[in-house]
Amino acid sequence: MSRSRSYPQRDLNLLFARSAGLCAFPGCRTLCIADATELDREAIFGEIAHIVAHGDRGPRCDPSFPDELRDRYDNLILLCANHHTIVDAQDSTYTKEDLRSWKADLEAWKVRRLGSEMPSVGFAELQVVCDALLAAPAPETTDLSLTIPIEKMNRNRLTDHSQFLITVGLAKAKEVQQFVEGFAALNPVFPGRLKAGFTQEYNRLVEQGERGDDLFDLLVEFASRGASEPRQQAAGLAVLTYLFEKCEVFER
Repeated sequence: MSRSRSYPQRDLNLLFARSAGLCAFPGCRTLCIADATELDREAIFGEIAHIVAHGDRGPRCDPSFPDELRDRYDNLILLCANHHTIVDAQDSTYTKEDLRSWKADLEAWKVRRLGSEMPSVGFAELQVVCDALLAAPAPETTDLSLTIPIEKMNRNRLTDHSQFLITVGLAKAKEVQQFVEGFAALNPVFPGRLKAGFTQEYNRLVEQGERGDDLFDLLVEFASRGASEPRQQAAGLAVLTYLFEKCEVFER
């Protein structure tokens, strides 16, 4: 009997956030997202492939693999249509171990790329991040005391993965502070709204049970609003880490 496919949204968000929307096949790294046009939204043309087959038959099948894990992040890899076809047609050549290795290599490369892009982040990229965040509906609550400082995040099972991203993001803290202070001079409610937006998203994710690196990566995805441009991803990371480190700036 065939199983229906159902990918939780948080797993899809993690997959695209950690892969940067790129095909994981070695040497490919085709961007699987088309930019929005004046008439249409962004288009995703990459394909979600299963590392262990979705069913008990098919490429890289394993009937002993738990059903509840087949459509989850750990068993998914993003590929372009061409390489998805190839790895499924030649599953003796491209094994489960190969696909897991490709995925890990791409995710590590993406983190390194954020580090290399961070020095180039300027006010233009920060403007895009903040405009997108402020365009979202404002939280109903005005209590901003729930923003979690980085010390508390550090007790939330973060690994070296998130610690490295935090270090990378904080390298831009001075520029983010200048940007926020400049806007606050023109619009005094700007810092509070920015902080409240992150607070609301943090609380939503925690209520869903997110912790550790998954929580942090989902917040980075939220901050960059799913941008495919690496410099814009770096800008989102810079704003996020600044708010966690300097949240006392926005206390009333």
